[in-house]
Amino acid sequence: MKYFDELKRTMEWVAQQPKTIFVGQTVAGPGTFMYQTLRDVSKDKTLEMPINESFQMQFTIGLALAGYVPISVYPRQNFLLIATADMANMIDKIPAISSDQILPRMIIRVAVGPDAPVHPGHQHVGNYAEAFRKMFHWIEVVELNEPQDIFPAYKHALERPDHHATLMIEHGNYYQQK
Repeated sequence: MKYFDELKRTMEWVAQQPKTIFVGQTVAGPGTFMYQTLRDVSKDKTLEMPINESFQMQFTIGLALAGYVPISVYPRQNFLLIATADMANMIDKIPAISSDQILPRMIIRVAVGPDAPVHPGHQHVGNYAEAFRKMFHWIEVVELNEPQDIFPAYKHALERPDHHATLMIEHGNYYQQK
């Protein structure tokens, strides 16, 4: 099994699950390498967002509170940093604020940008997985290093009884390497 093929297969499976919706940049049309994993997902399961990372995360929270299971897609971790305040101060605190009465299920899908065949610049290839792990308590951080990790991680995120939010970190270089 190849990394890209497993991501694509998994995204198609995720799209078939009740109440899931992909939200983000280049989820409904081409523009980044991540779109290729969504190209065969029904357009009614995608919602294209403007380049406004914080708004996108706040919109994702709203969808989750309304009963959807959003998969919020950020092509680069460097730009997810703009939405990190919303993750740390809102998503990660919702259970504590609500005395565990509100546990919105959501997945944040992000990538370490590929640096080959052309290096896109240092602001596109950061990996902040360790920092995220130290920062979040309720958001689980999952780094997808091997193709066989992908489907089980998403299945767990969608079916976990504790409803924890999950941050899935992909590696853009692995799309072609593994």
